[in-house]
Amino acid sequence: MAARLGSRELLAYGLFGMPLAMAALPLYVHLPKFYGDELGMSLALVGGILLAARLLDAIQDPLLGYVSDRTSGRKRFVLAALPLLGAGMLGLFNPPALAGTALALWLLACLAVVYLGFSMASISYQAWGAQLSTDRHERTRITAGRETFTLIGVVAAAALPALLGSGGAEQLSRFAALFVLLLAVCGALTLAISPEVPAPPRPAGRIFAAMAQPLGNAAFRKLLLVFVLNGIASAIPATLVLFFMSDVLQLGERAGLFLALYFVSGAAGMPLWVALARRYGKRAAWLGAMLLSVAAFMWAYGLGPGDAAAYAMVCVLSGVALGADLALPPSLLADVMDEDAQAARARSEGAYFGLWNFVTKLNLALAAGISLPLLSALGYVPGASDGVAALSFVYCLIPCALKLAAAAALWLSWPALSFTPDWKTK
Repeated sequence: MAARLGSRELLAYGLFGMPLAMAALPLYVHLPKFYGDELGMSLALVGGILLAARLLDAIQDPLLGYVSDRTSGRKRFVLAALPLLGAGMLGLFNPPALAGTALALWLLACLAVVYLGFSMASISYQAWGAQLSTDRHERTRITAGRETFTLIGVVAAAALPALLGSGGAEQLSRFAALFVLLLAVCGALTLAISPEVPAPPRPAGRIFAAMAQPLGNAAFRKLLLVFVLNGIASAIPATLVLFFMSDVLQLGERAGLFLALYFVSGAAGMPLWVALARRYGKRAAWLGAMLLSVAAFMWAYGLGPGDAAAYAMVCVLSGVALGADLALPPSLLADVMDEDAQAARARSEGAYFGLWNFVTKLNLALAAGISLPLLSALGYVPGASDGVAALSFVYCLIPCALKLAAAAALWLSWPALSFTPDWKTK
């Protein structure tokens, strides 16, 4: 492919990241309250259905990556995902007049359709981006453009429901309709303008061997270790941030403002990391972002009630670091695939991104599985003064330790500790 995409093609490719990001946030934030409060479903039942659907979603990712590698053209796979994602979102937030078991089955079915469409689209979309250029610096530009639109989608998903109606059901129904419209428009522009990539030779091997093929790449295994440590470090604060704002800072009413500042800072920081990656190398830039994030959360550990200005600065600094976490790892992943592709004489981007997405979802599950039981064991009670010091410890310091472990793993992956732009292994 061309070494550098034109601005029009780059924008067209990145644009599809916005509706994909908009689909994720309502499932985590709004859906439990909608089905629990508005529709009267047991919260335990809602939680069980969400857990089952998310486990199925994570397990299916490697299989979908395998299928994507054997589909003629990434665009075709993305196109097939659009009606599934759109119909599933409409069904979730416009349920028929059901109750009991029927409503539970409706929720499970709609979630399964949404997750299938989302995973089909995102895996092929990411693999498509990895194939758009063979230039390593251009790959960073491509992923940064995509993740900038992703952050815009997250901010839009957080703000839009409150602007679209006065009640929960009305807000979410209108949001789902607007989402389908944006999905259709952005999907059409991306598919029409962004260049197609040639269908690669189909990878050989049986299904399970093909899905596990990336694990045979030593560079991928090293990158994956860094990604897991760094991902859990980022997911723990995401799990606990609302508790920290409410019980440590006592500024829960400003949560939306702080979150918007965080995500906007992430988008604003993207050009910085693209420039630093080009100048010093992707790994050096990512290492710098990890250390910036550690500095920000060490500062947050000393904050207390009413420290709004200081926490706003923490949101800015950690948000800027977020830009590197979004832009650089997928670009590095595209680089490490080159070595494996030369050996196998076939590209397996779908298999790589299927495993990558599986690990991303596993990171979120591990973060909740580690942080919430630990807080309970340390005596933290939401909304009370008990265990607030423990909350600060788990929210701030455990992520710092994991970030430093990720930085060490990234550093040790360097032959002779050389700050070079290319990913190398011995």
